Amino acid sequence: MHITIRLFAGLAEVIGSSTLSFHVHDNSVTAGRLKELLSASYPDAAAQISVSLVAVDHEYAPDDTEISETSEVALIPPVSGGEAVPSTSETEDGLFSITGLPLNAEALLDKVLDSDHGASLVFVGTTREMTGDQRTTALHYEAYIPMALSKLQEIGREVQERWNARCAIAHRIGLVGLKEASVIIAVSAAHRDVCYEASRYAIEKLKASVPVWKKDINESGEQWLGSDQKAQNYQID
Repeated sequence: MHITIRLFAGLAEVIGSSTLSFHVHDNSVTAGRLKELLSASYPDAAAQISVSLVAVDHEYAPDDTEISETSEVALIPPVSGGEAVPSTSETEDGLFSITGLPLNAEALLDKVLDSDHGASLVFVGTTREMTGDQRTTALHYEAYIPMALSKLQEIGREVQERWNARCAIAHRIGLVGLKEASVIIAVSAAHRDVCYEASRYAIEKLKASVPVWKKDINESGEQWLGSDQKAQNYQID
């Protein structure tokens, strides 16, 4: 069978394509076995493949997950970057979006305001110039958009269930300059302590689970940043 695999960032660069049609002799294959086969077929990319996660139908897949020819498969590397997309993809309710356009905090906040809520917060993550001794000139973001939107919706549901709070999130892709917003999270709740807690949870969960990554563009060149570095240029402190 033939499996179509989406690739991202440095992994796509090494293999030379953002989409790969890969032949497997059997009618199904596990996610772990697929990584083994890909590593054997693309030895130059084996190191990156070994630390990448497999996503099947927009969900992270354990190694024993069965993959069929109809599955939508993506290989999510620990580093990423990509191309700007000057448009917006959003969920049907409009609460969660991935966009190549500048973000609007006031418009996002308006989506979560509730007459029964006495507190609201807007978190804005912006591009920071200095990280230690390194000077950043811009960031470049890429997202696996369908899966990213699904994960943002999961965060919204968790915020609603745990704190009875409303949540909306917008994330930029493409080139994001200094002081420009990369991500905005709006939350409203009955009381301020709940609102603070829900907002903090949302950004931490986003960093851990949503497939959006960045490339740091600096004075010495460009650098792919791994998942453990994803939030270093957000002004969180």
